[in-house]
Amino acid sequence: MKRLAIITTHPIQYNAPVFKLLASNPVLQIKVFYTLGKSSEEVIDKGFGKKIAWDIPLLEGYAYQFLDNTSKNPGTSYFKGVINPTIIQDIENFKPTDLLVFGWSFDSHLKVLKYFKNKVNVYFRGDSNLLDEKKGFRLILRRLTLTWTYRYIDKALYVGKNNKAYFLKHGIKEQNLIFAPHAIDNARFGDDLLYQNESNLIRKSLGIPETDTVFLFTGKFEKKKNPFLLINAFKKLNRPNTSLLLVGNGVLEADLKEEAMGFANIYFLPFQNQSRMPAVYRAGNVVVLPSSGPGETWGLCINEGMACGLPVVASNKVGCAVDLVHESENGFIFDSNSEASLVKKLAACATKTKEELKEMGSTSRAIITNWSFEHICDAITKALHQTV
Repeated sequence: MKRLAIITTHPIQYNAPVFKLLASNPVLQIKVFYTLGKSSEEVIDKGFGKKIAWDIPLLEGYAYQFLDNTSKNPGTSYFKGVINPTIIQDIENFKPTDLLVFGWSFDSHLKVLKYFKNKVNVYFRGDSNLLDEKKGFRLILRRLTLTWTYRYIDKALYVGKNNKAYFLKHGIKEQNLIFAPHAIDNARFGDDLLYQNESNLIRKSLGIPETDTVFLFTGKFEKKKNPFLLINAFKKLNRPNTSLLLVGNGVLEADLKEEAMGFANIYFLPFQNQSRMPAVYRAGNVVVLPSSGPGETWGLCINEGMACGLPVVASNKVGCAVDLVHESENGFIFDSNSEASLVKKLAACATKTKEELKEMGSTSRAIITNWSFEHICDAITKALHQTV
C-alpha cells in the first residue's frame, strides 16, 4: 500500500475535499501535516483584514496532524513564518512511501524537500507563473534559486498552462510534470435549485433591479485585484440597466466606497463565508476579475463563477484566464490595467440579452466540469502508482 505524507501550511476549502477523496482510496493511506500550527484552524487573512474561520468542514474524512510551529512570528508570507523542529521525525513516524509538499518557500518545507530527496518519491504542488516577471538582476537570482530548489523534487503537479511554463523554465522536464488542475467544489456551486431563492433575496435586499445585468466582483479589496479599475471602467461604461456588485473586505474598502459614491448602481456586500457564496454568485450575471498582479497565480473565483453558470471577464494577468476563458464563448480577456480594454469587454456583455449571457454561462459550466477535485485525485493516484 502506498503511504502519502502531505505537507501544507493550514486547512483551506480548496484542499480539504481533495484530501478526503484521497483518503477514501482503499489502496492509499494518507496523512496531512499542517505546518503553521494549531492556530491555523483560524487564520488572520491580511487580504480580508480579519480572522477567517470557514463554515464548511475542513478536517473531516482524513488523518492529519498540526505540527508545533516555533516561529517567533508565525505566518505564510515569509520564509521564517513556518519552523517545525520535529517535522522530519513526525513524517518519518508515518513511514511514507511518497511525499507531497505544497509550496517550498518556508523554512520547514524546504528542509523536508532536501531531507527526503532520494529517500522517498517527492512530489511538489505550487501554482506560480511567469506573468509578473521583470528583467534584471533579481530575476536572474530568482531563476537560479528556483532551479536549485526544484532539483529536490521528483515530479511537479501543475495547475494549468501558465504554471506548466513556469516549471519548465526552472528545469523540470516535461516527463516529470503532471497535470492536476486547480479546482473548486463544482457540485456544491452548481446546484441552481438550492441557491436561486437566496440569490434573489440578496439582490432584493440590496435594491438591485431585477432587469439589471449585474457585473460581480468577489474577493479581497487589495491592490493586486485592481478593483479601482473595475469601478472606473464601470462608471465609464455608463449603460442603463447595469449594476456593479463588489463582495468582500480589505484595506481598500473605504477608498473604493468613496470612489463609488454618487453612483446608485454600484453596490457593496461584506465578506461572505463559503456556504453562502453559491447564492452570492447567482446574484450576478457576469463575474469580473480585473487583477493586475503581481501574484494572481490563478483566480479561483473564476472557477466558482463558472460552476454557477456565469460568463466571465478576466485580465490577462489572471493565471487561469488562458485555460478557462474561451474568448467570446464563455467570456472575455482584457489587457491588464487598460480601462479602455475593460470597458470594451464589459460593453460586449452589457449588449447581450439575459438569455445570451445564460448561454455563455452554460458554456462556462461545460468547460469547468473537467476542472474538478476528482481530476486532481486521479492525477495524484496515477502518479503514485507509476515508477518515478
